[in-house]
Amino acid sequence: MPEPLLSVVIACHNHEGFVREAVDSILSQDFPAREIIVVDDGSRDRTPEVLSTFGAAITFARFPVNRGAGAARNHGASLARGKYLVFLDGDDALLPHTLALYGQLVTARQPTLLLGHAAHCYEKLPAPPDPAREVRFVDYPDFFAKDRPWVYNTSSLVVERAPFLAAGGWSEDIFYQDIQDLLNKLAFAGKTLLVLSPDTVWYRMHTTNAVRRVQPFIEGIYTLLRKAKNGVYPGDREQRLRRAAWFGGLIFYWMKEAISTGFYRDGLALLAARWWMIALAVVRRGAVRITGRKPVETLPLNGSPALENSSTAGDASLSSHSRP
Repeated sequence: MPEPLLSVVIACHNHEGFVREAVDSILSQDFPAREIIVVDDGSRDRTPEVLSTFGAAITFARFPVNRGAGAARNHGASLARGKYLVFLDGDDALLPHTLALYGQLVTARQPTLLLGHAAHCYEKLPAPPDPAREVRFVDYPDFFAKDRPWVYNTSSLVVERAPFLAAGGWSEDIFYQDIQDLLNKLAFAGKTLLVLSPDTVWYRMHTTNAVRRVQPFIEGIYTLLRKAKNGVYPGDREQRLRRAAWFGGLIFYWMKEAISTGFYRDGLALLAARWWMIALAVVRRGAVRITGRKPVETLPLNGSPALENSSTAGDASLSSHSRP
């Protein structure tokens, strides 16, 4: 059996009401060069029973007890054969064109990281949008070169498997700010593509979303800062300054979230402790305004491309232009 290009890794825990839609959103796509790996992280509901109905269409693994999302994703990655890992949470779903879009981009550009574009939905998945005709994206030399915002969520992340494994995968001792931790590990590992449109994933909002909890995310920032101070993340002095500016943007966002939700002491303490990182972020944003953002490129979408030919065809059809 030939190795797939994309391995979709789904980690789920107590997602019996959502996980069927997650798996179906992959199975319904016209992209044969993929595999689906689902790891149930010790669910106490009927999630395993739901997943058992898919039979050989998925690779299914189950933890007898809850070990955490990082452990489940790492286990799924250890079972994967694809060159790229597409992560998806069990309560989210991919849009109909997503795997063809990812396949076309990674074959044409060979990035280390690909950052998809998430659209929020509430409880129920919306009707599929009209078919996308092109993808708009920006090509950066590494993650910290990114000069546009990105909504951080696991279901929008695609990463080349070899660098992911070399970096140690997901840190299993951190949940809040876990994706930020992984991106710090991979920040200088290679090329990063940022998709601006179309949307690639439905990020489902419901009452149990972890993102609704502000204080644990602030505690997660302090964990990241300690790891950076202790030299856990790669980078020389110049790269550490770039990382500090990135931290400034993250800190500013969660400081605002804390204050807006009534956690004034937490928000102001974060500001007092790391105000200089926010200042670096402001300076970097000002420099981007002066020098201009990296140009946006477009690529016509061909559905599910012939992988052996898509690199040449893809590069030939690319165009670039500046956007405000």
